[in-house]
Amino acid sequence: MTGKTRTLSWLVLLGILLVASQPALAQQRLPDFTQLVEEAAPSVVNISTSRTVERQAPPTGQFGGQELPEIFRHFFGDRMPMPPGGGRGQGNQERRSLGSGFIFDEDGYIMTNAHVVKEADEILVRLNDRRELEAELVGTDDKTDVAVLKVDADDLPTLDMGEAGDLEVGQWVAAIGSPFGFDHSVTAGIISAINRTLPQDVYVPFIQTDVAINPGNSGGPLFNLEGEVIGVNSQILTRSGGYMGLSFAIPIDVAMDVADQLRNEGYVSRGWLGVRIQPVSRDLASSFGLDQAEGALIADLAPDGPAAEGGLQAGDIILEANGQEVDHSTTLPRLIGGVAPGEEVELLVLREGERQSITLEVGEWPDAGADQAGNESEPARLGIAAQPLSDAERQQLGLDHGVRIADVDPSGRAAAAGIRPGDVLVSMGQQQVESPEQLADIVADLPEGQAIPVRLYRDGNSYFVALSLGGD
Repeated sequence: MTGKTRTLSWLVLLGILLVASQPALAQQRLPDFTQLVEEAAPSVVNISTSRTVERQAPPTGQFGGQELPEIFRHFFGDRMPMPPGGGRGQGNQERRSLGSGFIFDEDGYIMTNAHVVKEADEILVRLNDRRELEAELVGTDDKTDVAVLKVDADDLPTLDMGEAGDLEVGQWVAAIGSPFGFDHSVTAGIISAINRTLPQDVYVPFIQTDVAINPGNSGGPLFNLEGEVIGVNSQILTRSGGYMGLSFAIPIDVAMDVADQLRNEGYVSRGWLGVRIQPVSRDLASSFGLDQAEGALIADLAPDGPAAEGGLQAGDIILEANGQEVDHSTTLPRLIGGVAPGEEVELLVLREGERQSITLEVGEWPDAGADQAGNESEPARLGIAAQPLSDAERQQLGLDHGVRIADVDPSGRAAAAGIRPGDVLVSMGQQQVESPEQLADIVADLPEGQAIPVRLYRDGNSYFVALSLGGD
């Protein structure tokens, strides 16, 4: 055999060995979740809730009436044929929902999503060892969709918390939960984005993954490869009710901060500036002398709010808060909300083409404490905070009644209707508003599922907006 032939033979043999080794190499590169699941699964729980609702008579010519579990309503809607002998529009019926959670404290504290336990009359927690326990609702925070429960039990396994700040796009993650009620189902994937802001959730920098999350997974833990919890599975992007490739988790540092406040205070306290902001478009950036579209443009300020008293002005563009870049207007509420009321925040502001630093004391969101034990204060139901009008303001505006809107939750119903901080709310549902206390009484009596007219006074003009009170 010639040298050339031997060389060719060795190359062929080497090629065969490389091809044969590819599956083994690929298998070595893929993570193994078996140990993670074995150690973490006992701390993941199934949560079922029930509440009694009044039975509604179905429209003529349609099936309806019987309530379905939450996980099936995603597919079948709220209507299905009545069971034999079922009455129409009579009595009460029980509505059930399913979700997931995890034990994060050996004293019996469990974390889940607020929407899993919303308006529940009874909450049952089923553990991995098949124990079923009735849970007490410690508190909820709708703005982050975090809830804390407590059960009375011994020998509870807990999970280790990770660091959400160390996450990188592309790293492997896994979820354990109860999709469609199937306990302790495991799915895995990668992080596809971090610090994702969703339109109605400005206080959470979501972790976006391609981990399969379905109804029933809500509230369950998201793990890194070390078995540490790095997030709480909360939402999916879907048109069908099922998983379509994108899921979102609340970073564990955000969730734990909320959980600690709920345990210690019963509610979550957030920083507040008292400004109405808007995005900086490319054209606006050019007009203000910015090289790129960034920051949060102050369109209006609440009278006597922290921002107004601290020297901020309409037309200022906030570029940084405590050294963190405000790359978009939606970033600012999250950064300010994370500052404890009473603490100072240093803002980098663009004003009249010049960058300057302004330090001011952050106030407290006016409806702090409204969500104790999951119960909303009535103005918080709409996402507004109101202040009484002074005699001088009434005289200046030529009004004998009304309240000043001090702040508006960007994700609330009032914001969706176009109500802004600084507006004077004159009437709601054909009733004159005399004080914030009276406004709370009016809102308490507003029915769900319809729109009501709200009269506002803004910039010297009076006009109406329609406030939608669609059911949750």
